[in-house]
Amino acid sequence: MSILSSFSRHFCDLDQTLERSKLVSHKIGYDTTMNMQTEQLKTLRDAAFRASQNAYVPYSKFAVGAALLMRNGNVITGCNVENVSYGLANCAERTAVFRAIAEGYNGADIVAVVVYTPGQKAYAPCGACRQVLAEFLQPETLITSTSEQASQQWRLTDLLPDAFHFDVSAYRE
Repeated sequence: MSILSSFSRHFCDLDQTLERSKLVSHKIGYDTTMNMQTEQLKTLRDAAFRASQNAYVPYSKFAVGAALLMRNGNVITGCNVENVSYGLANCAERTAVFRAIAEGYNGADIVAVVVYTPGQKAYAPCGACRQVLAEFLQPETLITSTSEQASQQWRLTDLLPDAFHFDVSAYRE
C-alpha cells in the first residue's frame, strides 16, 4: 500500500459522502487555543487533502491543498495551480485566501489554516504565501501544515514576525 493510499485510508474516512462542492458549506467548531482539537484538525486536513487532488501540477508533481476555517464554521479550500511560466503559479494557501475574499469573506473571518503537502515532511508556507496571509489574517491565526506522516503548527506572527505593512489609507485621499 502506498503512503498516499495509507493516508487516504486513515484520514479521508471522516466523511466519505461529503462532495467537493459541499466543502464550503461544511461547518465545524473551532477551539482558539494553540492546540486545535483532533477532530477539527482531521476535518480540515481531509478538506486540504481533497483540495490537493484538484491541483494542476504538471511541472512539479507536488500537489498541495489548503483549507481555511472561517469564523462561521465554513471551510474554504484551495489548491496550487502551476503555469509554464513558473512565476505565474499560485500556491494553495493563496488560492484559498483569494477564493475566500472572492466569496465575500474578509481576513478577520479566517480563524485557522491547514495545509496538506505530499510526502513525509510537513512544509511551511512559502514567503509569498506568508505575506498574503499576513495581509488578510489576524496575527494570532493558527497555521498548520500536514503531510502523510507529519504536522507542524505556528501562529502567523511566528511564520512572518516582521511582515511588510503599508498604511494605504494615508495615500487614498
